[in-house]
This record gives sequence, C-alpha cells and structure tokens, in this order.
Amino acid sequence: MDRLDAMTVFVSVADLRGFAPAARRHKLSPSAVTRLIAGLEDRLGTRLLQRTTRSVSLTDSGTRYLERARRILADLAEAEAAAQSERTTPIGRFVVAAPSVFGRLHVAPLMCAYLRKYPEVVGELTIGDRMANLVDEGIDAAVRIGVLEDSGAVARQVGATRRVVVASPRYLAKRKRPRTPDELAAHDLIQFTSISPTSEWKFTSPKGDRRISFQPRYVTNSADAALGHAELGGGLTMALGYQVADAVRAGRLVIVLADHEPPPLPIQVVYPTTRLLSAKVRAFIEMIATTCTWRFVDL
Repeated sequence: MDRLDAMTVFVSVADLRGFAPAARRHKLSPSAVTRLIAGLEDRLGTRLLQRTTRSVSLTDSGTRYLERARRILADLAEAEAAAQSERTTPIGRFVVAAPSVFGRLHVAPLMCAYLRKYPEVVGELTIGDRMANLVDEGIDAAVRIGVLEDSGAVARQVGATRRVVVASPRYLAKRKRPRTPDELAAHDLIQFTSISPTSEWKFTSPKGDRRISFQPRYVTNSADAALGHAELGGGLTMALGYQVADAVRAGRLVIVLADHEPPPLPIQVVYPTTRLLSAKVRAFIEMIATTCTWRFVDL
C-alpha cells in the first residue's frame, strides 16, 4: 500500500463524507477506496472512520490524524510545485474571493497590480461577506479575516486587524465618553451585523472575555452605512480597524474602550488543501508580503 495514496484518499473520504464520492474524485472503485482505508487503519492500529449504511464520520483518532495528514499533503504539494520549473510563471484563470469592504479597499487594487505584473493571467475577483466553499466554487485563493474554521483549507497569515468601538468627536462632546463596557448602556449604539449578528459586543477584562448585550438605536448590514452614521454623530459602533483607519487618522472618528478590546483578528490568505499550490497562488501571497501593509493594529 502506498501510504501517501492512502492518506490522500482518507482526506477525500473525510472531506466528502463518503467512500463513493471519494472514489469518483480519484477515479477508483469504491472497493479500492475501502481497501486503502482498511489498510491504513491496519497499519496505524486504530479505527479512523465510523461507517454506517448512511454516513461516514471521523473517530477521535481520525480527527487527529486528519489534521496531520492535511499538513503533510500540503507540504508535499508545495514542495512539488516549487520543483516543477514549468509551474514557476503564473498563467491561466485565477479566482480570488474577499470580504466586501476589505475586498474593495485592498484586494481590488492588489488584483490590478497582479494582473499588470502577470499578463498571462485572467483574473476574477468575487467580493462578498458570504463564506464561499473554495473547492465547490472553483476559488483558487480567498482573503479571510478571523480564525479559520474551514478544515479543508490551508491558511497563510498576511496581516491583522483590531475590533474597535468608535464615535465622532461631535457625539463624544455631547455625551459622556464611555470608560468601561458597562457604560455603553447610556449611549446610542449602531449595530453593524457583519461584526455582531446579535445585539452584543465582545470585550476582554482581567477576569476573561465579556459579552455586553445592548439595544441598538440603528441596525445595518453595511459598514459604510454604520460608519457614516457614526461620523454624523449618530452614536457608537463596533467595526474592524481597516474599516475605520482613514476616518480615525483624519479625526472624523475616535476610538473608545481601547483597553477592553479583544485580541486582534488575523488576516489570512486561504487556499484548498486538495489543490497543488500553483504559481498563481504563490505569487499572490508573495505580492501581498512585499507590497501590502495589512496590519491594522496601530491606528
């Protein structure tokens, strides 16, 4: 049994939650997939998958093995890509996804520079806050903010951003500036639902994380609308550092409760583990590292 083949098939079974779809992906018979998994389990001396007539799920050992297998296969894919001289120049269709505001402000200009540098690439940028499935939707790389939840992707951190509470100087001149999260109850609050889908904000304290519930004065799913209302003196809102950086530097917004902010969120480029790391993705990550300053912590 080829261990790498068995490991690759195991990852596919875990991703696709079935032997039959894994067999189709690798152009094998279901019985061949069954033999590979059985051989892998025999070699390891532990059961990796629980099988029923309707579903396949990971055991505890399988969950731990899956994480290590992904890393091994991703490292192997990257090593092979680097060794293949014909894959050193980006060429062909390159699909990138990014969050709405960050995509408009930072990823769109980056894509323009990328396409100028690599004229044989045909670029496609999808901007939106929906968490797209990279494999199913044919996305080569995605810029994401926050802790990665998709176990079927590899992440490279390329920056970080704070979650900040801001208000206009005009608003703070009329209302008492909050010094603790508890004082927010006396203020007009603007809920930006992409940051806080429910009416509560997360803060930190010496005793650990705290969630403060509130009754919003204004609710919107648009960062521009939330921040525009805040700049006009409509109240306090929570946003990400990159969304308010220009307004803070220009003095249109002021950060409050900085001592109570949760830890910064990573800005990451993610790509599927099931794909060879292409020259397009590698060049994209390198361009971010060499030309972009995506650290929105010191505002």
